[in-house]
Amino acid sequence: MKKLPNLIITSGDPAGIGLDLCVMLAFKKFLANITIIGNKNAILSRAKLLKKDIKISTKLGSHLGNGELKIINLDYKNPVVAGQLDKNNSLQQLKGLKTSIELCLSKKFDALITLPIHKKILSSKKNKFSGHTEYIADACSFKGNEVMLLSSKKLNVALATTHISLKDVPGNVSQKSLCNTISTLHSELKKKFKITCPKITVTGLNPHSGEDGEFGDEEIRTIRPAIKKMQKLGISLNGPIPADTAFTPKIMRNTDCYLTMYHDQGLAPFKALTFGKGVNVTLGLPIIRTSVDHGTGLDIAGSNNIDPSSFFESIKLAISLAKNQY
Repeated sequence: MKKLPNLIITSGDPAGIGLDLCVMLAFKKFLANITIIGNKNAILSRAKLLKKDIKISTKLGSHLGNGELKIINLDYKNPVVAGQLDKNNSLQQLKGLKTSIELCLSKKFDALITLPIHKKILSSKKNKFSGHTEYIADACSFKGNEVMLLSSKKLNVALATTHISLKDVPGNVSQKSLCNTISTLHSELKKKFKITCPKITVTGLNPHSGEDGEFGDEEIRTIRPAIKKMQKLGISLNGPIPADTAFTPKIMRNTDCYLTMYHDQGLAPFKALTFGKGVNVTLGLPIIRTSVDHGTGLDIAGSNNIDPSSFFESIKLAISLAKNQY
């Protein structure tokens, strides 16, 4: 009998749609052992709000989709109200995230799936992280180069910079950082996604990729030299390609993964083409981590009007990546 992957899921900010998605998971079968780290009473309360009857278990076992959830209980400070942020509850969920990372590092779980936490909690004075990706890298004591990848069956897009202001992007794109990102991306596409020789298309930073320095010279000074350096190491790279034509059908057919210079440059086309089917993956870490391609959804929490597609896709990809490492 083949080993079933052991997955752990953080239930996300209690005020958001993470709890709704956990309830929906109870009725979806997966060939994996799945455990949620969250507050069982909050999940039961959200199930009642959604008029769903679920059962809670503490026993590890295959996820049958029979209305049962395995939960590691996490205490919250206050009652949970759908759509209403509570800092104390959010901070408790952040502790749950830390615990889940430790469980993956100790090999008790094969992969981590995270549901959204509100960015204000991650970027508070105490935490100072711009997103899940940066928090998880720090919690793993990771000193390498983590890479944020958005993945779907149709399209893979990686980011050279993540959650920073647009005005700060040029100063954070250097030859060294690009070479490190390309190296991690190439290695992880081969190792985790089993792509033998990944073809990576790199976008420019400026309109028309700078038009030979007319609209900015980052392509000349930084991006093109980094590409040439990594090509000499045998990595298949194309670019820098102007971002407004990079996602045309012809180029997409000859690309396994894009490397874009900043958040919206990559995520705008990705979500336009794949929304609901995309998965956020953190590459380069000592653990497998996937997540949904959307936020906390405070305005629709508890509404029975939530699409679980991205969540279910993130579980499917976590299972696939976990199996690839056996």
